Amino acid sequence: MDTSESSTQTGSESSAGAPGAPPRRGWRRWAMDTRPLSIPAYRRLWTSTIVTAVGSQLTAVAVPKQIYDITGSSAWVGYASLAGLVPMVLFALWGGAVADTVDRRKLLLVTNTGIAVTSVLFWVQAVTSLDSVPVLMVLLALQQAFFGLNAPARTASIARLVPADQLPAANALGSTVTQTGLVAGPLLAGALIPVIGLPELYLIDALALCVTVWAVARLPALPPLGGAGARRAGLREIAEGFRYIAGRKVLLLSFLADVIAMVCGMPRALFPQLAAETYASYGEGPALGLLYAAIPVGAVLGGLFSGTFSRARRHGWMVIGAVVAWGAAVAGCGLSGSLWWAVAFLAAGVADMVSMVFRGAILLSAATDEMRGRMQGVFTVVVAGGPRLADVLHGTAGSAFGPRAAVTGGGLLVVALMLGLAATVPALRRYRI
Repeated sequence: MDTSESSTQTGSESSAGAPGAPPRRGWRRWAMDTRPLSIPAYRRLWTSTIVTAVGSQLTAVAVPKQIYDITGSSAWVGYASLAGLVPMVLFALWGGAVADTVDRRKLLLVTNTGIAVTSVLFWVQAVTSLDSVPVLMVLLALQQAFFGLNAPARTASIARLVPADQLPAANALGSTVTQTGLVAGPLLAGALIPVIGLPELYLIDALALCVTVWAVARLPALPPLGGAGARRAGLREIAEGFRYIAGRKVLLLSFLADVIAMVCGMPRALFPQLAAETYASYGEGPALGLLYAAIPVGAVLGGLFSGTFSRARRHGWMVIGAVVAWGAAVAGCGLSGSLWWAVAFLAAGVADMVSMVFRGAILLSAATDEMRGRMQGVFTVVVAGGPRLADVLHGTAGSAFGPRAAVTGGGLLVVALMLGLAATVPALRRYRI
């Protein structure tokens, strides 16, 4: 690792790390690196991620469906999304500061319990046929506030549970189940709603979250290191986190790489127009479904065969290469007149997943433990906010220049910006562990 940036505490902080396994040979080199699952504490955290990855998508489908059923308006569905985004952003920034000052296990227990209680309240309003959009929006805002508090502590805890050389593997495992949830959750929700109805969908999510609370309760204590618990978690501490990022080039560059990939290279907003115009001959509905599913399916497949790249040492080059590959794939999608070629290029979402794995590993290894919560709070905001900014950017460009030109231009912009950033600022190129 580049000692000019920061020294990692990962391996020495935790006694949880298992001794390194002998190198795998043959086809096993390519398969997912599951070494972190041999560590009981990480295995419990990962298990809870599986449950929430699918369960949260049930609610993510049920809430907009219920709002649309009540109002008959897609505009209200959009307003509800905004009602959830604002508290999530605010509480993620604050939650990062809180995660650096308290026992992260206790914070996870409180926030996971809060998310579970909110799911129960969703079930209550649905089963009583309250049919109140304001109540739904308040509950969504409350749920996203708990999520904002939870996410930084959850991710920051990983570096205390696994050795430094297994951070990419741990991130790949987590990313794979999250992307699987993005595919399986909506499909499951779509299949269950006609059979059991919306109230029971909320109830299933609430019951699943009980498993998450149980898994988190069995984690070891994760108090702040070096007496950091004496600090407050206010605006000054949040600002200190931003100053910390600004003072460490590799952290700042990892965030910039994320912004480039997500804002310039995430063309989701153009999928409906592409399905209705460019690929209408394939059937608008099937084309839309394939376009939306392609990126997470590609990411899942990449995770299943992540054994080789998860052992890479040059994390900076992995981020640069993955972001450039993602931009090239998006450009290829825009140039494709065939739906199947477009889906194939979008399935290069594996490149975006590789980038996310190594950006996450850099954030965990290049930051000290007393700052990891705040780094993850900012990361949560970037991950949540970036695609929404991308929707505005691509939607506007698609209206002005056409969807294919907007997708192609966004992909080429990703390639140009990432190569320019790598060429002008060497800190990311030099970073390794």
